[in-house]
Amino acid sequence: MRVSLATSAGQVGRPNEDFVGAVPGAVVLLDGAGIPGAEALCSHGVVWYTRRLGGTLLGHLSRDDGRDLAAILATALGEVAAEHAHTCDIADPASPQATVALVRAHRGRLDHLVLADSFLVLDRARAGPLVITDEREVVARRHCAAPLEGVAPGTPEYDRVRASCVTALRARRNRPGGYWIAKDDPRAAREAVTGSSSLGDLNGVALVSNGASRIVDPYGLTDWPGVLELLRAGGPAGVIARVRQAEAQAPDARVPDDATVAHCTHPRH
Repeated sequence: MRVSLATSAGQVGRPNEDFVGAVPGAVVLLDGAGIPGAEALCSHGVVWYTRRLGGTLLGHLSRDDGRDLAAILATALGEVAAEHAHTCDIADPASPQATVALVRAHRGRLDHLVLADSFLVLDRARAGPLVITDEREVVARRHCAAPLEGVAPGTPEYDRVRASCVTALRARRNRPGGYWIAKDDPRAAREAVTGSSSLGDLNGVALVSNGASRIVDPYGLTDWPGVLELLRAGGPAGVIARVRQAEAQAPDARVPDDATVAHCTHPRH
């Protein structure tokens, strides 16, 4: 595979909590969750967590032994958890965590895994793009936020209800009936969205963090076929640049998010 990568911190002066990296035949993208107050739970922080987990995953994938991707993720989660379980409260729902998207080419197949709300876009040679994500967090967030409907923002009542919504959402994290994310529990890897495609059926694949996916939703600058066209024309950096332009012009002053894109193609392309 030919791989091009780009990542951009959402705010000047703040570290990028995303991670992206590649080894021959495999790519890993993580979107770290920066939760206020997490520093008191884990002295290492989200940036350390995403880089540690990403590097551990790449180390296992570099062996090119064809192991099941969920098994590789479970092993990596356990190894990173063991590194700081004795110093940090890693079981707390607000401790460092990350989404995971990874692909691996092996024996004529492209295997994929997605955990939580990053995006994988398969550029199929004889059909439109297939977009793969894990929508369980979005569904859980929508359900937990329902009590806020009709409550006026900026009021004490809104702040009180919102705090209870946040608590309810965190209680669903890595729980049956809730949603799953890379954190302290290796069992979350079994809940990942996985699959495999023939490399001969694909022109390539894109891995897109939540921040970069804003180009499609909410900004609506293009659709997923359009994202693939942008990647072919200007690479991952061009997609992120469009997101940053939209964020700067958005009337709702949406806070910029870390944005990361990886684009993989066959050498013949």
